[in-house]
Amino acid sequence: MDNGLLNGVLLLDLKKAFDCVDHQILLNKLAMYGIRGITLNWFKSYLSNRKQTCKANNIFSEMKPIKTGVPQGSNLVPLLFIIYVNDLPNCLDSASASMFADDTNITATGQTVQQLQSNLNNNLEKVHHWLLANKLTLSYNKTEYMIIGSRQKILNIQEEPIISIGNEPVKKINKCKTLGVIIDDKLMWKDHINEINAKVSKHGMG
Repeated sequence: MDNGLLNGVLLLDLKKAFDCVDHQILLNKLAMYGIRGITLNWFKSYLSNRKQTCKANNIFSEMKPIKTGVPQGSNLVPLLFIIYVNDLPNCLDSASASMFADDTNITATGQTVQQLQSNLNNNLEKVHHWLLANKLTLSYNKTEYMIIGSRQKILNIQEEPIISIGNEPVKKINKCKTLGVIIDDKLMWKDHINEINAKVSKHGMG
């Protein structure tokens, strides 16, 4: 932004991320990071032979094996998921990733709207292939993008870029909330300050 560039931020929303982790892919990645032998076998045992059932009106359904996903509620779950998605940034080209658990933001830049559109779509295509290879899926209706730039740069945009992934259009937004911080397209921070003021006022009145 300080260099006069337009910045595009893709806010990816993974569908049932923790439930879709492929056990064999996860074990392969653990081995790639140097976890082998008894320790790797322990993780294999930890993930394998799990079953689940549903209860409705005090009646339990038949037990079914759990073939994917990491057991939620354990302290290991966030770490295992981070390991699973840790190599996603490796697929990017002239873009960077900001990742926290299952929240992933991709940032790319361009001198013009056309350059930014090309850069974002190119990297989204790479992300799409990575997701397919790792058996993960995006929630297309929750995946969004935002253009960040100076007030003048934003006002000068005459035609909005067309951003898509897997032939699905990505919705453009003017502000987003990520990790508790409201970010707007001009980095004015007005919405975030207003939210903090509202919380402080409410707390003070209480």
